Formats: sequence, structure tokens, C-alpha cells
Amino acid sequence: MWYNNVLETIGNTPLVKLNKITKDLPCTVLAKIETSNPGNSIKDRMALKMIEDAEKAGLIKPGYTIIEGTSGNTGMGLAIAAVIKGYRCIFTTTDKQSKEKVDALKAFGAEVIVCPTDVDPEDPRSYYSVSSRLEREIPNSWKPNQYDNLSNSKAHYEQTGPEIWKQTEGKITHLVVGVGTGGTICGTGKFLKEQNPNIKILGIDTYGSVFKKYKETGIFDKDEIYPYITEGIGEDFLPKNVDFEVIDHFEKVTDKDAAVMTRRIPREEGIFVGNSAGSALAGIMQMKSMFKKDDVVVVIFHDHGTRYLGKMFNDDWMRDRGFLINDSPKAIDLIEGHKHLKLVTAKADDEVSQVITMMRKFDVSQIPVIDTNGNFVGSVNDTHLYSTLIEHPDLKAKQVKELMQAPFPFVHQDASIEEVSKLITKENHAVLMKTLIGDVHIITKQDVIDALA
Repeated sequence: MWYNNVLETIGNTPLVKLNKITKDLPCTVLAKIETSNPGNSIKDRMALKMIEDAEKAGLIKPGYTIIEGTSGNTGMGLAIAAVIKGYRCIFTTTDKQSKEKVDALKAFGAEVIVCPTDVDPEDPRSYYSVSSRLEREIPNSWKPNQYDNLSNSKAHYEQTGPEIWKQTEGKITHLVVGVGTGGTICGTGKFLKEQNPNIKILGIDTYGSVFKKYKETGIFDKDEIYPYITEGIGEDFLPKNVDFEVIDHFEKVTDKDAAVMTRRIPREEGIFVGNSAGSALAGIMQMKSMFKKDDVVVVIFHDHGTRYLGKMFNDDWMRDRGFLINDSPKAIDLIEGHKHLKLVTAKADDEVSQVITMMRKFDVSQIPVIDTNGNFVGSVNDTHLYSTLIEHPDLKAKQVKELMQAPFPFVHQDASIEEVSKLITKENHAVLMKTLIGDVHIITKQDVIDALA
């Protein structure tokens, strides 16, 4: 059996039980893994549906231009469909979206315009406004408007909901979804509630978004709106696809908790998914008191982790935002500033004067000493040299082995900063570390200080 084109492979994604992260919950947690769609996200479903409905309505024809504001995943779905169906694509997105998402859209021939995040939706610079302006200016163009286009919700009512109902054999008790446009949760939730009105539909929101307060109070509070890092969920306006009657509860998850959980999922469950999945699973852990034995909780894993390699899966990015928990630097981290430099060593039979010249040339205060076979047999530091030469100036002409001290100890590259610092003393001024490829680097007191600063 084969498919006529890649669009026919959209949907029928697997449902996989989570085992480690959720082991302390009383319920069964099943992840609907949408990364198996051709665009690696759940947005493929609604992107194709919006185009097909627009074609039926005569709103778009081959050769037309699709213009949309997107965080990346909807754009990917639209771009794939456009390749097959013969459309041009222009997408606007925000500067908080990962570079991987932008590059992926470009890979399918789309033009991408990056707009500022920290502006109101009505601001002419916002990615909503820019996409609307381009639709007005470019002849034969069409804007799907995923936020207000009800084909979005309809796609999930027709596909995602029935799939989950069938896969769980009707045993689902809770659906957990990160809410952005609202199409996934409301379309899926509507179908499931029609099958069993007791099913709870739980939306994941983020701090900086208006959804939770609006659901609970009916008040659209602009004071709730501020910039946030989490991608794919939350909004600063109310999309028409968000049906608050379908959603029973909103749970807010912090940027940090979402990012940390995003990293845990591949490491503990072996599933490489993105930021909104991390937020959704973190939300489930926060809501654990809402679940009981025999409950079947389905969580949507929206998109693929490769789109976040420069963000949540990048240690430096996480560290810069204070998101790495228990982030005690390891030995390998301490050499970051000089890992590209070759280790400066002295030979045991070099003259002391040569070592002094090396220290000046390379601006180092301690040097490991090696023998003719390359073994580390000693060490020299400027403090010891100074005190020795003051008393015996003639030693400058002697060989290093006559006044060298004990060799620096070696540590494993995964040794903690505490292990390293204990080895650096008045008598021992540094440690050595060998990387997995065999390079040797020195770690000094200054490296430890820099890591702790």
C-alpha cells in the first residue's frame, strides 16, 4: 500500500502510555504523539482542513498566496499542503519563536517575516496586523486566520476526537491540552463530551496569558498580559476557536516549569517533543489531586523537540534564564573559556628559565610537567618558583625536575564543582581533566571562581 501524496499521511497518530514521570500519579496518562504527522505537529490536521474548506468555498485557487500569522507549526502544515496543491506562502511570526521553526518554514519555500512579540495585537507591527496588511496588499491572497477560522476546531472534531475515543475504547476521563488558538482542545473536547459528558477538558495556560482569568471571571484583564517564553500556548486576545463552555478548567504553568519538563520527557520517556508538551505534562503534575485511580488521562504532545534545540534543549539558553535546576557546574563546564586552547606543558628536563619564559608568553601561573613519554610527572607554579628562586637564584639554569612539585590530580569530566574545588589547595594549585576524546585540560582556581560568579 502507498499514499498518493504526503497529505494522506496526516492523522491516526499513536497513543502511548507514560511510565516514569507520571509514576506517582494514581491515574493512567496516555500521550497522543502528534509528531508522527508529516510536519511533525498536530497543526497539520487543521492546516489542511482550512485549505480544503477554503477551496470548496472558492476562496483560494492554485497560484494564490497563503498569508498567515503563525508560531511555526501551523505554518509548517500550510507550507506542506501548499507544496502539494500549488500555493505560495508568506508567514509572519514573532521574535520569541525558535530559529529552528523559522528555518523549517523556509525549507519548504515559504517567506517568513519576523515581528516583535512585545506589542499589542492591534499594533501595526504585530504579526497579526502585518499578516492582515499583506493580505490586503497582495492580489489573489488568502489569510486562513487560524485563530478565528472554525475549520480549525472542526478538523479536531472530525479527526482527533474520534481517534482518541477509539484508541481508549471510550475509557478516557480527562483530556489535557495546551491552549493557543483553541482549535485542538475545543474541537476534540466537543466530540468527546458528546460521547460522554462526564469527560473533563483541562486547558493549559501560561502566565502572561488571559485565558484562565477570563474562564473563571468572565473578565478580559489586560493586566494579565505580559511577555512570556513558553511557545504555542496562551494568548493576549480571545480567539473564536476557544469555546470556554467546552473547557472545564485552566491550569497555568510557569515558563520554567514548562521548560524543565520539556527536557525531562525525552530523557525519561524517550519521546522527543516540544515546549507545549512540557507545559501540558507539567500541568498534569500540578493537577494530580484532580485525578483518581482508574482515570485515563490523555495529553496532547503537540510538536517535535527538534524545533527547540536552540532553546529548551540548549544548556546555555536554559542557564541564562535560570531554568536549569540543580545546575552545579561539572568539570567539563569549567574549561568552557579555554577548551579551544592546547594545554601548555613543560618537560621534566627543560631548564627552569624556559618554564619562566613560557609562563610569561602564555600568561599562566601553573604548568603541568611531563616526561619524555608524555606522562604527567610533576607541576610548577609561580608561587613556588618565586619563593625558591629568591633563595636560590642559580636554580634558573637547573632542570625543572629538580624543583617541580607533585603532579596535578586528574578528575573525571563529570566531576562536580565541589569535587574539583576540594582538590585545589595551597599545595595543589590546579587539577587536570581528560575529555572523552582524549584531550587534557587544566582547571585552576580562577576557573572555579568564574563558574561561581
